[in-house]
Amino acid sequence: MSEQDKQAGLARRTQVMGEAFASRAMSGLDGFNRPLQDWLNEHAWGSTWQRDGLELKTRSLLTCAMLAALGRSQELKGHIRGAINNGASLVELRETLLHCAVYAGAPAAVEAFRAAREVLDELGLSLPEHEQDS
Repeated sequence: MSEQDKQAGLARRTQVMGEAFASRAMSGLDGFNRPLQDWLNEHAWGSTWQRDGLELKTRSLLTCAMLAALGRSQELKGHIRGAINNGASLVELRETLLHCAVYAGAPAAVEAFRAAREVLDELGLSLPEHEQDS
């Protein structure tokens, strides 16, 4: 395991997901769950999220689409915050999740919109009605 990749990954994780999210993920680690968090920091955040070729906003929107398609609402909520942190607009987020309805099915999209609404409400964000059909 590369300590450098682990540290770079934790820094990127904090940048994308926010300090509170990263702190929660790294708190209470023990011999059982530490290996998973180390692996995520090194491989997901320290390798994949460090690559060139896609902007962070694009990576965030892709991640939201995949999590929506997989029905992973809990993880999706964190990555919705990450997408917003990375500059995704609410229209871009909405269109990403709406696009999932065609390829992953309506139930996956309904669940994704439900998760997104919860996060947007917590953050006090909304999309004006006149942008409804943008």
